[in-house]
Amino acid sequence: MIEQTPASEKKVSRPETPIQLIVFRLGNEEYGIRIEQVKEVTITPEVARMPKTPPFVKGIANLRGDIIAIVDLEERFKLRPAGEKLPDHSFTLAIEARDYTIGIVVREVPQPLSILASAIEKTPEFIQDLNVHDKYIEGIARLEGRIIVVLDMLKLLTPEEIMQLKPKSASSPAAERKQA
Repeated sequence: MIEQTPASEKKVSRPETPIQLIVFRLGNEEYGIRIEQVKEVTITPEVARMPKTPPFVKGIANLRGDIIAIVDLEERFKLRPAGEKLPDHSFTLAIEARDYTIGIVVREVPQPLSILASAIEKTPEFIQDLNVHDKYIEGIARLEGRIIVVLDMLKLLTPEEIMQLKPKSASSPAAERKQA
């Protein structure tokens, strides 16, 4: 006689997959990004200011031959006390999205962290509803008395902000006129 195990028992025996995060501080709070969204972590390179960009975009930098926009999330999220500037020595997380790469400036060396998916709770609806365009909070992780806001970096910038950061295409009408 063949004994069958109920489906509910099969689900319980399956181990939960851990999630790898890169954790860093913004202001006094801890934030995390899924490690697969982070291309690299480096000391912040020299930044050249760009005109007509939002104040939280510090400028552009050359990162291993790629020109990327450098974004200050403390300023974007309004977490830095008024008048306080970034330290002279900071770190940049290069974040690779579908069609652009940006650098996120942080004060301290980011740390890797492995947590179970069940430790990340869904963001309360009232927080997401405060800003309809800002759905970049993936969830809140609770771990040994720590609260870590988990960000979805692919949703951080609005389409308008992304367009400001992208280099203009060489095949634009203006570029074609200059070539003629």
